[in-house]
Amino acid sequence: MTRLDAPARPGLMARIAYWFSRRRFGRVLEPLTVTAHHPRVMRGYGQMELALEGSKTLPKQVKVLAQVRAALRVGCPF
Repeated sequence: MTRLDAPARPGLMARIAYWFSRRRFGRVLEPLTVTAHHPRVMRGYGQMELALEGSKTLPKQVKVLAQVRAALRVGCPF
């Protein structure tokens, strides 16, 4: 059993984010359900992810490698 569950009735922004997650990954990712508890955190996290995807200063392979390395450092299964 998880300590946090998704909000019973997610707000409009969370529903839109869930739709995009299902469209892109085939399911709603767990970090999204956790950040959906606080809309301002979800918005900030989403902006950071979009900025990371849109940055053109590094080759894509280097960005992916950095993401994987950071995930390994913090013990993230993603």
